[in-house]
Amino acid sequence: MRNFFEYADNDPARVAVVHTDGQQVTYGEMRDDANRISNFLWDRGLAPGDTLACLLPNSYQLMAVVRGATQLPLYLTPVNWHLTASEIAYILSDSGAKVLFTTDPFVELAERAAIEAGLPAEAVVVLAIAPEGSASRLTGPVAAASATTPRDRGAGNRMLYTSGTTGRPKGVRRPLRGISPVEAAGAALARARRYGADHEDGVFLGLAPMYHASPLAYADQALDVGHRVVLLERWNRERALEAIAEHGVTWLYLVPLMMQELVALPADERAALQVGSIRSIVHTAAPCPPHVKQAMIDWLGPVLVEIYGGTEGSATVITSEEWLTHIGSVGRPLPHVSLRILDEDRNEVPVGQVGTVYFKNEELAFVYLGDPEKTAASRLDGHVTLGDLGRLDEDGYLYLSDRAVDLIISGGVNIYPAEIEHALLEIPGVADACVVGRPDEKWGESVHAVVVLDRSGTHDEVAASLDAELRARIAGYKIPRSWTFVEALPRSAAGKLLRREVRESVATSTQ
Repeated sequence: MRNFFEYADNDPARVAVVHTDGQQVTYGEMRDDANRISNFLWDRGLAPGDTLACLLPNSYQLMAVVRGATQLPLYLTPVNWHLTASEIAYILSDSGAKVLFTTDPFVELAERAAIEAGLPAEAVVVLAIAPEGSASRLTGPVAAASATTPRDRGAGNRMLYTSGTTGRPKGVRRPLRGISPVEAAGAALARARRYGADHEDGVFLGLAPMYHASPLAYADQALDVGHRVVLLERWNRERALEAIAEHGVTWLYLVPLMMQELVALPADERAALQVGSIRSIVHTAAPCPPHVKQAMIDWLGPVLVEIYGGTEGSATVITSEEWLTHIGSVGRPLPHVSLRILDEDRNEVPVGQVGTVYFKNEELAFVYLGDPEKTAASRLDGHVTLGDLGRLDEDGYLYLSDRAVDLIISGGVNIYPAEIEHALLEIPGVADACVVGRPDEKWGESVHAVVVLDRSGTHDEVAASLDAELRARIAGYKIPRSWTFVEALPRSAAGKLLRREVRESVATSTQ
């Protein structure tokens, strides 16, 4: 069975991680550091079922903490380092974290958050990467712990927090499975096959923030199939392209905003780039405008694999070949997933009709930590919803319309912002767009567009031009009745549009 532990034992000199500073860490070194972290946690008094947290950038430290924590029956909560100390303190308190791993430049932030959460000073554990050739590739108190296999091993779980786009973040907690970490690691190969990443001697490029579920999961899975993980601390188009060429990257994870930046390069520049090593690109996180995805496929070939889901779990998958015959779809259910489309009364809707998307992932049962009401409201007969609206076609492919909370109802007619946004993004000169409902005495709500431009013109001139362009693409009742032009839209580090902030800003401006 291929897995991280087998590679570490049988090929310890194999390179596991290329750190952001260029240092390389082998599978053998990483196994020893993972064991040190595990033994350190037991020595600190943690018990099965306890939680620890980490405030770490994309780094070897993060990858080692994940390995060390999840070979014990514990919960690991990676924390978004863009948050304030108070927001981090909330997660520490809510999760019940007993240890917080961190490193520069987040040490002061971690200490302030820990104090606010009522944790003792020793709960904050600082990690740094040691020079190549050191007995431990980590510094600090962890380095003194034993590198032997820890006692009482058992597969742990990551407990990530939802992004909080519809309220305060909630921990997504799955039951501990009662299996060995070797057995848990071995399941990664089957998952890698779904997105074409099961090839030998692969190289994964980690460039999205790994406090999010997908970037962390794919980097971790890459190690279980013996791949080399190359880390960038954050997304930068030029650095990403350089890393692909330098390391011969074979697969990576992107969000649509990153793909938009890539296809924005002139065609002649793209043609000259050394990207021929890429075999698979996995993308999730947000709907991808069809013209952007088409441009990526035209450039790189049918290497894109889209997975629909959230922190709560994955639901569907679609390859490039499938997408080209079902443009706009997010795929069909994964083998262990059942899918239902329900109306407001929770009745099944006919094929082609829009309803709320519910799915049941047999592998990923969960609850929202400390929120039984939200847990109950999100599910039906074991099926859970992320709040998205969508429809199925006759072939069983899912097409998303929007989130239920984002739906605009104008004069009793349902209007889906994503459709208007995709149409706007096809127009030359539109760099980004968000469509929300605006209170309207006559219609209940009217359509309002917030747009980022990369062309000049007065407000009225540009609005009139965009209005005309849209009328050739979508029905008249979907055309925005009002416009705001801004320098940038609020987005999370993963590229997810923070629609609630836009909606609140628009609502405030109407008062």
